[in-house]
Amino acid sequence: MFPIRDHNPSSRTPYVTWALIAANVLVFLITWPVGTNYTYLWYQLALHPDAVSHAADLTGLLTHMFVHAGFMHIAGNMLFLWVFGDNLEDQLGHGRFLAFYLAGGLAAALAQIASDPGSTAPMVGASGAIAGVMGGYLLLFPKARVDVLFIFLIFFKILPIPAWVVLGVWFGIQLFNGVSADLGAGVAYWAHAGGFVAGALLVVPLWLRLGGAMFWGQTHGQPPHPATHYARTTIPVVPRRKRF
Repeated sequence: MFPIRDHNPSSRTPYVTWALIAANVLVFLITWPVGTNYTYLWYQLALHPDAVSHAADLTGLLTHMFVHAGFMHIAGNMLFLWVFGDNLEDQLGHGRFLAFYLAGGLAAALAQIASDPGSTAPMVGASGAIAGVMGGYLLLFPKARVDVLFIFLIFFKILPIPAWVVLGVWFGIQLFNGVSADLGAGVAYWAHAGGFVAGALLVVPLWLRLGGAMFWGQTHGQPPHPATHYARTTIPVVPRRKRF
């Protein structure tokens, strides 16, 4: 299942969200792997937990957030950033949202390193930072409606689901797979979980300033501006002709 949009586009232009998406796509194109071999620049920009643990190379703590391991990797991450980033940028403001995004990515990286400080496997991807965005989104807008695309074999359906269900299930999956070492091989699940928790905690001061639980009561747990109502697509019915 894939979240494809929410029903609450931001009330102002999300310039930082757009810029982050553009930066990720640009770096991906620059570091595009040749066949199955990643470029030298890709390895240089990746995060290497063992090197960070020995304070040998700390630049990857920042640069890894803009490097991806393949088309589906960046496509999925940018989709999540597109869905959840604009409303959080709307509430935080452009500058604070950028700082929040980078802080979430840093917290995610540290969480992954803490889970395996001696790992020599390079870590890449914006998913830790985006997980922080999702954690902040959950705290501020738990009842925002998110359209989720369910795919089962050849059938698919789009259903609007409250954000707390979508994001709660996602977070639970990260924890489960992080604990299950075999399932977590090759994916930084602890970075996802760490980024998510960090994002929620970083937004607590804003949530309290807005009124805490009273803010939920005023907005009904949704972004504080009118929601968008998407028209359902209909397929015209062709009447059957009687045969004589």
